[in-house]
Amino acid sequence: MINGAKPSDYGLDLAVIGNGRTAALVEPGSRLVWWCFPRFDSDPVFSRLLAGDEDKGFSDVVLENLSDVKSSYVRNTAIVETVLTDSKGGAVRITDFAPRFQNLDRIYRPPQLIRIIEPIAGSPRIAIRFRPTHDHGIPIANHTLGSNHIRYWGGAAQIRLTTDAPLSYIEREASFVLTRPVHLIFGADEPFPSALEATCRDFRDRTQSYWREWVRRLNLSYDWQEAMIRAAISLKLSNFEETGGIVAALTTSIPESPGSRRNWDYRYCWLRDAYFVVKALNRIGATQTMEDFILFIINIASGEPDTLRPVYSVVPTDSMDERDAPHLKGYRGDGPVRIGNAAADQTQHDTYGSIILATMPMFFDRRLPTPGDETLFRLLETMGEKAKRLALEPDAGIWEYRGRSRVHTHSVAMCWAGCNRLAAIAQTLGFLDRAAYWNDAADRIHTTLLEKSWNESRQAYTAAFGSDELDASILLLPELGVIEANDPRFISTVAAIERELLRDKHVMRYASPDDFGMPESAFLICRFWLIDAWWASGRKQEARDLFVDALQYRNRYGLLSEDIQIHTGALWGNFPQTYSMAGLILTAMRLSRSWEDRYWRG
Repeated sequence: MINGAKPSDYGLDLAVIGNGRTAALVEPGSRLVWWCFPRFDSDPVFSRLLAGDEDKGFSDVVLENLSDVKSSYVRNTAIVETVLTDSKGGAVRITDFAPRFQNLDRIYRPPQLIRIIEPIAGSPRIAIRFRPTHDHGIPIANHTLGSNHIRYWGGAAQIRLTTDAPLSYIEREASFVLTRPVHLIFGADEPFPSALEATCRDFRDRTQSYWREWVRRLNLSYDWQEAMIRAAISLKLSNFEETGGIVAALTTSIPESPGSRRNWDYRYCWLRDAYFVVKALNRIGATQTMEDFILFIINIASGEPDTLRPVYSVVPTDSMDERDAPHLKGYRGDGPVRIGNAAADQTQHDTYGSIILATMPMFFDRRLPTPGDETLFRLLETMGEKAKRLALEPDAGIWEYRGRSRVHTHSVAMCWAGCNRLAAIAQTLGFLDRAAYWNDAADRIHTTLLEKSWNESRQAYTAAFGSDELDASILLLPELGVIEANDPRFISTVAAIERELLRDKHVMRYASPDDFGMPESAFLICRFWLIDAWWASGRKQEARDLFVDALQYRNRYGLLSEDIQIHTGALWGNFPQTYSMAGLILTAMRLSRSWEDRYWRG
């Protein structure tokens, strides 16, 4: 960090509002800078985040003579409140949210954003600006005013702003004195059927009640509850509930590091990442996301002719062809902006194990209303057969190398884990012959894995068979059950990773050149993996200290991206990153004191 500044001073200081169907990013000053409409991977109506120095693709509230900004989440919700104060003592409060609540025995979650602007002191003068885009960054030039709305259209995009604010002021971006609350609804080009003010306030209250009740049901340990709650809500907001898919992040093309061109579209469902999300939410009692994700998997697996892809759209049949968006200059002008992701065409064998591990609780968690049965087991066996067959074949690996293929240790370990868990499931279902079959398959993979991934000269398990390179994903071997955390070879591996991948308390994925040269940023979840390894091997105080240090890199809203710049602490990479937020929850739950420890044992 520079001059004692907080990491949040260096960008990606954004909040997320959403409802399980749509989501938007809000800057501290109230500017909405990213909103894909009507779903996570759609064309962005608000694209300012990736517009470089061009003032397009946003909506904000401009307060004359602005002197102070305060912005935070309403406690235990996905609602953001921002207070803008002017130099004369005037102030406005801006409340932003996406409606989500129980209605007629189902969740109401329209592709809609609501903004309420209220005067709370003095006579503030504001301007309301609304500058939507279409076709990934082209300003929408066409609009027409109705009695209480402005309709915008361009290309295939149509968007309506319904409001009780003066339409002519909004059209001209003219300032006016705010003497009463005004309400804005961003959504589909269709008439709003209810009284605007009463409906917006009712939706706010019901959305607030929904989130507080959802948080209330979480099963959290004592320490770091606030951090876990915020992480859990952010994970929930990344779940496209209509199909059950869980996106890796809500953005595309925020570089992993400045000038790296490591700009990827993460608005899709990586089966590997979703496993970590499901695991984290299950750990704190939010099981519905897992059940929805299993339906997502079943829909994919039952229709796949041969090989699963590692990543899918939230509507699995949709194309993910990768292309550039020429009308967006990129985050801070750092392009290119990519739409779609060519990783969908890669071979990544850990996918099969990820599916089996994500589904395993269905057979063992007695809280679930519909337990796993023989039909689900037989479907998972088809995944296991692929894991068994492909475990020792080259692939692109967890880090999705685009220019090389190897037998990656993590991929082999995940294939082993899939076979191992199938044996356990078969055992609990009483299919003893299948349990023996899968135990034999797992044993064969396990023997080769431990032999081929060990590098005697490096005294470490390495990234791939026959490789000298280290890889942070090896830290997951004890968590998967491949090896004990106190095994001398694993202890030696951790020591090697500390020497070569630990940089100023941050952990690199790897430290060797790839398709884009030498990586420069650290990967946030890798720090959590190292902390878990330390904890499991008995280095408990070191683990707690490194975790507490990690928490300071969250932005003002408690969120993390994918990557971190080592020397500045700046957040980079797509945002908010489900990998990072899931890692925070899992590590916090592992390290935290129990309620009994806190109250009865001191």
